[in-house]
Amino acid sequence: MTDVSEGTSKVTEPALLRVMGPKLLLFFVVGDIIGTGVYALTGQVAGRVGGALWLPFLLAFVVAFMTAFSYLELVGKYPRAAGAALYTNKAFGVPFLTFMVAFAVMCSGITSASSAAVAFGATYLAAFVKLPTVLVGIAFVLLLALINFRGVGESVKANVVLTCIELSGLLIIIGVGVWAVLNGDGEPSRLVEIDTADKTWLVAISSATSLAFFAMVGFEDSVNMAEECHDPVRIFPRAMLWGMVIAATIYVLVSVTSSLLVPAAELAGAKSDALLKVLDVGAPGFPREIFSAIGLFAVINSALINMLMASRLLYGLANERVLPPVFGRVHPTRRTPWVSIIFTSVIAIGLVSFVDISALGGTTALLLLVVFAIVNIALLVLRKDKVSHKHFRAPTVVPVLAAVFCLYLVSPLSGRPAQDYQVAGILLAVGLLLWVVNLLVKRALSGASSRPGATRR
Repeated sequence: MTDVSEGTSKVTEPALLRVMGPKLLLFFVVGDIIGTGVYALTGQVAGRVGGALWLPFLLAFVVAFMTAFSYLELVGKYPRAAGAALYTNKAFGVPFLTFMVAFAVMCSGITSASSAAVAFGATYLAAFVKLPTVLVGIAFVLLLALINFRGVGESVKANVVLTCIELSGLLIIIGVGVWAVLNGDGEPSRLVEIDTADKTWLVAISSATSLAFFAMVGFEDSVNMAEECHDPVRIFPRAMLWGMVIAATIYVLVSVTSSLLVPAAELAGAKSDALLKVLDVGAPGFPREIFSAIGLFAVINSALINMLMASRLLYGLANERVLPPVFGRVHPTRRTPWVSIIFTSVIAIGLVSFVDISALGGTTALLLLVVFAIVNIALLVLRKDKVSHKHFRAPTVVPVLAAVFCLYLVSPLSGRPAQDYQVAGILLAVGLLLWVVNLLVKRALSGASSRPGATRR
């Protein structure tokens, strides 16, 4: 049972249901990383680096892989929900920093899910039927909330099916590339072309890597599901690392195929339809509708996983007393954090209804890189905190290098556009406002519980 009380009042909630074994966790990691990132980013990365677009995806994987080592050691020591925010809280004990880290991670999940909801209605579903995008997006979020509330078992099993479907779309692209190359098509020289028209090769590569990094995030979401895994200390290292290797291999193969068949300028011009452009060139007779249908399932899976993560993050922070205890409420029958599910779904509906979320992708990657740098530093701080059970331990040099690389990709030296910092500043200002509201609510609850005769229900 989970204690969510303060002071001397004791109130317990049912524990979350442990349903995820190593295979379900592996599919969760792969499905979360693959998401819709490579579908949307291939053209944008090509626009920044040129034909060598496989290189930024590979470098993004290396940085993410090193950061994953820090997550694995920390989830082994503290196998509870809340992930990066939990580790920040334990390492530094600064509630404001913990809250802002949690806010950044929550923003990444809800924004990604909201983007997927909009893409579902405006892009993929539009290939079959025209409906109001906002209404479709709201209905989409409500459906995700119902699946999330129904239970994590149903959610992660749905993720297995959806992950297989979205992987099939990328395997089609890879297969088309192999077929075209075997038939003498493709231009291998494009694989080493780096566009340095208005920048140095280092800035071109690092700018593209900072963008491609968004396609590699998602592995960190899995640590928020630790309380719903069987023996998380044992199963996390293999599932997370293999999941990242599988995702990165597919990304590199897709980017190589894209560069071989289509010039970088045409990929950049196609934007989010870059892979459809590759399909048209490599297999002109292949029905576009099949690929659009696969895209539908890809955005559903991406959004479902992100909403699972966001709700578990709030649940975990309530149990750490960073957020009000109400977010730690667990439904007695479904064993899901129902208040956190409702709260995150309402925010997602608001984003879908009123906010232009097309400009938030780069900012989300920026905020997550900052979070990853903090997690890598937190690991070094928490080395002094010993636990009684055995767990995964990362070589010390790995988190040090990972923190340096993350901070470099955050800095203007990487060629990151100014808009990312501007939007990040706005989001952090919103986070600051919410921190003040959260502080006032906690003080009010603390004052009410300390009055004579007060009881907590």
